[in-house]
Amino acid sequence: MTDSPIRRGKTDLTSDHLDPMQIKALVQGSMRADLHWFPEDVPPGRLAAVLVGMANSSGGTILLGVAPRSGHIQGVINPSEALDRVFQAALLAEPPLVLPIPRLAPVESASILVVSVPPGLPNVYALQGRYLGRDGTQSNPLSARRLRQLLVERGVLHFESQTPPGASFDDLDPEQVGAYLQALNLTAQIPAEETLLRRGCLVRSPDGLQPTHAALLLFGKYPQQWLPSATILAARFAGPTFSDHFIKQELRGTLPQQLRQAEVFLHENMRQVVRLVGLARQETSEWPFEAVRELLVNAVAHRDYNQQGDTIHLNVFSDRLEVHSPGGLPGPVTLQNLLVARFSRNAVVTQVLSDLGFVERLGYGLDRVVAVMRQAGLRPPRFEDVAGSFRVTLYAESPVSAVQQDLSAYRDLELNPRQEAALGFLARNRRITNSDYQELCAEVHPETLRRDLADLVARGVLIKVGDKRATYYILK
Repeated sequence: MTDSPIRRGKTDLTSDHLDPMQIKALVQGSMRADLHWFPEDVPPGRLAAVLVGMANSSGGTILLGVAPRSGHIQGVINPSEALDRVFQAALLAEPPLVLPIPRLAPVESASILVVSVPPGLPNVYALQGRYLGRDGTQSNPLSARRLRQLLVERGVLHFESQTPPGASFDDLDPEQVGAYLQALNLTAQIPAEETLLRRGCLVRSPDGLQPTHAALLLFGKYPQQWLPSATILAARFAGPTFSDHFIKQELRGTLPQQLRQAEVFLHENMRQVVRLVGLARQETSEWPFEAVRELLVNAVAHRDYNQQGDTIHLNVFSDRLEVHSPGGLPGPVTLQNLLVARFSRNAVVTQVLSDLGFVERLGYGLDRVVAVMRQAGLRPPRFEDVAGSFRVTLYAESPVSAVQQDLSAYRDLELNPRQEAALGFLARNRRITNSDYQELCAEVHPETLRRDLADLVARGVLIKVGDKRATYYILK
């Protein structure tokens, strides 16, 4: 007996978590790439085509029990048969689709079966040998280019592991390979070729050892000969927008060389500001260098090198710093889970950068960026997945917050680091709420933070204003 392609947790179809008004609003609208509906007796083949198209795109929702043309709510008369029809349609996909349990949603006096196709499924799906995607309200065959891109995005085909035609072992720089072997503390008895084979940087072919894209990016004599867009374009602008007054530098070479050049660019082009660190004023850079470096390592390690025609952009403005990386979020990573998800589009590149000390742990490291910005008393970074590009924005201190109160009088109170951070927040913002404090110390239990604030009130440092949800604290 085969496993069901639909995860059957409970056998009954419940809809407590669904809002009938939302379902009704969907039906009153029009069908689109991520929304389709059918009558209850839709043939499994037609249903499978839409399921596969959504699975190969950005997911979506299918409603059973709705007239296709008029959008009239007919309802589902036999939920068990409708569920089996979805089951059959999911089995027609290659490989079979694994979907959440469909749910019955009451709408007016009828019930609609809601089928959800999550975004970022792990495979590329076919129906009768055809790879389909969504084109408006239609499910059409994917173009060869889009199919190849999808295979790379889903990890079925790794671009970094492919070998460009004409590349040979002689295209690698012996000095950079030697530096890598030295970083690994390998003995001279192990040939460099063997180490690179084990790392996935070389492959055997009838013509001998051939370097992969990853090897050329990491150790190539001229990486841009093979991947012209594999560069970082760094720019510093005088104001908050793009202008004619700027400093621009294109960072080329191998990925480690680009990262080192980027560090030099940042040191030369990030201004120094006086910021409250703990209870003392210190001169520091506009943005924590550790956070910016982490963003650049993340962009270099995880960008989509299969996308040619664009490069990594490092844009420094007067009020913010932006890092743009070609290619959207990879695999199962979304804007909602990117601080905890661990998925590498370029596993070989990431591993070698880790061996060289650029990546402290495999993964995104964006959680570290959030933590470092919070510790510096700056706004949280902004993450965007826009038009096939992943963008992160770090914000500078506003002119208003730059005028800070003097907290030197509190240095002898032996406050804990959380309480010092709270006073720093107050110096910049004049007031702090419980939610502000929880965001400032996200990893700490709320009860601990409540006791911190109560202690500061008891010691005469803070004044509590308001009650319940309207409570906030100010410096006494």
